[in-house]
Amino acid sequence: MMRLLALLLAVKALGWSQELAQVLKQGEQVFQRSCATGYCHGSKGTSGGAPRLAGRGFDQSYISNTVTRGVPGTAMPAFGNTLSRPDLAAVVAYIASLNGIANPSVNPGPAAPGSVAGPPEPELSPEAARGRDLFYDAVRGFARCSTCHEVSGMGIPVATPINKVPPTAAVLRALATPDVSTVTLDGESMPALVVSQGKSHALFYDLTSVPPVLRTVAPAALKVTSGSAWRHSSVIGSYDDTELSSILAFLRVAATP
Repeated sequence: MMRLLALLLAVKALGWSQELAQVLKQGEQVFQRSCATGYCHGSKGTSGGAPRLAGRGFDQSYISNTVTRGVPGTAMPAFGNTLSRPDLAAVVAYIASLNGIANPSVNPGPAAPGSVAGPPEPELSPEAARGRDLFYDAVRGFARCSTCHEVSGMGIPVATPINKVPPTAAVLRALATPDVSTVTLDGESMPALVVSQGKSHALFYDLTSVPPVLRTVAPAALKVTSGSAWRHSSVIGSYDDTELSSILAFLRVAATP
């Protein structure tokens, strides 16, 4: 009986593996046709005119939102209205696999063809709309806010959600960063945002580079000390105070719970 059960499980796993392989192949074809073209992303998620997608530590929810809805104010279009549901699910699963997700979901979801998932965007004033464009500004590359912050399902959730919006640009520049620690690995110290410390592995974002790198190490190899000399002002230097004020206007509407 146990042998039969093991055989049935093996057959089921093989069928899933074959289905996943077919979906990922389909997703790669969709990516090459729709995303790795001209000034967009490079082949297999490498950098091109647009940023690198492979090995960025994105989760599948973020990938799905971005591919489906696009990125406002950038050249990244919303593919929810142009790709079929199977093609959309396949390319999301493919990009997820490029980010180390071993068993990405291949369910295209219940949405009808041509619809875009996610809640509608809140109504924005002209200043807040400018702030939204600045928040996701593709021209700044990784110096934009959305490199580390997610708002309305868009951006990279490196930092914790923005629950309290600073009142002024000056306060934003002087913002304290109590969640940033100093970690020591192989004798090297670096500022980091620690994601988890389990029995088998520890995850943290290394803030010495932009964008931050998500690293996985053995817990015994990592020493974590509270506090760091790292400051938020070191990564928002591409914006002037007027631009930061517009971004804050956007966040008051879009990031307030």
